[in-house]
Amino acid sequence: MPAFSYEPDLTVPALANPRADIRLIVTDMDGTLLDDAGEVPRELGRVLARLRQRGVLFSPASGRQYATLAHQFAGAENGMVFIAENGTYVVRDGVELSSDPLDPAVAARVAKTVRQLADDGVDVGAVVCGKRSAYVERTDEPFLAEVRKYYTQLQIVANVTAVEDEIIKVALFDFGPAARITAPALESFTATHQVVVSSEHWIDVMNLTANKGAAIGRLQRDLGITPAQTVVFGDYLNDLEMLDAAEWAFAMANAHPDVIRRARYLAPSNNENGVLRTITRLLSLPGE
Repeated sequence: MPAFSYEPDLTVPALANPRADIRLIVTDMDGTLLDDAGEVPRELGRVLARLRQRGVLFSPASGRQYATLAHQFAGAENGMVFIAENGTYVVRDGVELSSDPLDPAVAARVAKTVRQLADDGVDVGAVVCGKRSAYVERTDEPFLAEVRKYYTQLQIVANVTAVEDEIIKVALFDFGPAARITAPALESFTATHQVVVSSEHWIDVMNLTANKGAAIGRLQRDLGITPAQTVVFGDYLNDLEMLDAAEWAFAMANAHPDVIRRARYLAPSNNENGVLRTITRLLSLPGE
């Protein structure tokens, strides 16, 4: 594997130090671990096996649904902690470790706001995210194709405000730039809840206490792992808080400028296999 360098102001002198005491590695998925085609690096299985040998816990942290993440890591999921739905639902070996449920009344208000936006001509739809499944009212294939990328367990229902599930967030997909019209339309929620633009087309509405960083903090406390023993990788605004949970906080070279400013270090881009290359170098894993 070819060598790589970091930006001068983000140089990591200890990157090749085999005695680096790393116990937890957390990575975002889209724009971070996955390339722009949404593909998992082919070397991932080898690196995961090496991490298990070292006793290092690997944890995907994503806006994606738990069922989707478990499917993506099928065959390697044993013992892995999945920080799903932007930190609102954390699962290990099928057992919930933590969650931050959303008031159903709030979820209903968000869904009604989205319906009004759609009536006004905005090409947007809501995904009400429960622990068992995600729920949508829109039935057109272009919308469903986008939603299925992130939600393996998906049900089409007549009314998303009437589902019987424990709701953990509401995600909105806007075919246009989500920050242009849809995000401002949710301004009334920002005083009491998080309205996070998680990518160009997606917005998540969650409790103020819910984010990837909070989920990592709970996991660290439960497992006795410190920020100095934690590595994180992220690229977008929903990754900001988790960068604060680790001393080894990496932004991808393709990251949003705010993420690069918040991170301590810079990794190569997602299309350059930046996550695995950095892990391999940081832990001096064989097979570089």
